[in-house]
Amino acid sequence: MKDEDFIAAAKPGQLLARGVCRHLLSHNFAAIEEFVPDRGLRVDVIGLGPKGEIWIVECKSSRVDFQSDNKWQGYLHWCDRYFWAVDEDFPAELLPDETGLIIADSYDAEIVRMGPEIHLAPARRKVLTQKFARHAATRLHALRHPGVSATWGPSSEP
Repeated sequence: MKDEDFIAAAKPGQLLARGVCRHLLSHNFAAIEEFVPDRGLRVDVIGLGPKGEIWIVECKSSRVDFQSDNKWQGYLHWCDRYFWAVDEDFPAELLPDETGLIIADSYDAEIVRMGPEIHLAPARRKVLTQKFARHAATRLHALRHPGVSATWGPSSEP
């Protein structure tokens, strides 16, 4: 898909996630969008840093989007740093001070406030890092070999 086509079709939160991922790359982080660290949780962006650090970024495109998110505190147990990503028009005073803040658009982002560092337990870090690697490899496989399931061979989908 061409860049212009993605931007035209994407939802506001997806555009923020795109800019966040591009910015994380400038900090030498690999990033995955829509990652499931545990059953019942789905984070917008997870980043894996050069020293194994794990950051989670939740992208909020509006006040209503933020106010309807009642499970974000459950993500704190799955990362070393937690951030909100919003656009420049978002009322940032709504966001908790004890979390990180990123201002983003579809092309880039800027870390305005660094989230406090909370070190993950080594066992959880290992599980998350392995899950991150498998998830990234599976997504790459799907891009390189559309229509073929990594687990079961050719898919039945058209």
